[in-house]
Amino acid sequence: MGKDGQKGGESDRFPTTRRSAIFALASDDPAERARSFERIAHAYYKPIYKYARVKWRKTSEEAEDIAQEFFARALKRGTFGAYDPSRARFRTFIRTCVDRFIVDDRRATRAVKRGGGIPSMQLDVADAEAELARASLPADAPLDDYFDAEWMRHLITMSVESLREECDRKRKQQHFRLFERLHLEPQGETPSYAELAKETGISVMDVTNRLSYARREFRRIVLDTLREITATEEEFVSEAQAVLGIRP
Repeated sequence: MGKDGQKGGESDRFPTTRRSAIFALASDDPAERARSFERIAHAYYKPIYKYARVKWRKTSEEAEDIAQEFFARALKRGTFGAYDPSRARFRTFIRTCVDRFIVDDRRATRAVKRGGGIPSMQLDVADAEAELARASLPADAPLDDYFDAEWMRHLITMSVESLREECDRKRKQQHFRLFERLHLEPQGETPSYAELAKETGISVMDVTNRLSYARREFRRIVLDTLREITATEEEFVSEAQAVLGIRP
């Protein structure tokens, strides 16, 4: 729903055949609108927190309040209904809205009451702060690019966690462990399939098959998430290329 409270416009811009949380914000079903808003907030809450810390030099508490209040007000005012996919990517729109929110609203620099009609966002502040401490951001780095990089990092992190949960549910923990061992653990040399087979006590063929499954499912999870948080097929393809380096 747009800022003026009218529904007209979104349904014309967003094709109804896509499973997009952005499009679903215009749904007549309050439950669907709430689920879609929560999905978008989950995808952007941590990047906004870190962006407020880095670009706007906010304290940890201020950055957390900014992220929570930004989404509370966006829900109340229908901010995301103003998004026009012909003008920018949705993540660019979000960043611009955050910048405007921080500049225009001085109350965003003070502690605010959490809530505002949206589920409380669960952010591991200690984890976010550890990531900030490990980051080596050049002094002249474009901070708009930083927001984009953190959005991609968070998308990958969410997808890895979803893969972990899926493998646990399907009793394919070894599949995930091999994926984690090869792609996620910070080590010097990447282990060979033969080394992984020796470590796990399975054949090289089994390592190949398990890794193939994990990679395929990871790719599917990332693409499914992108379908939800992009508005058009063109934006989806562009974001898939940016995140995975492939054309889906």
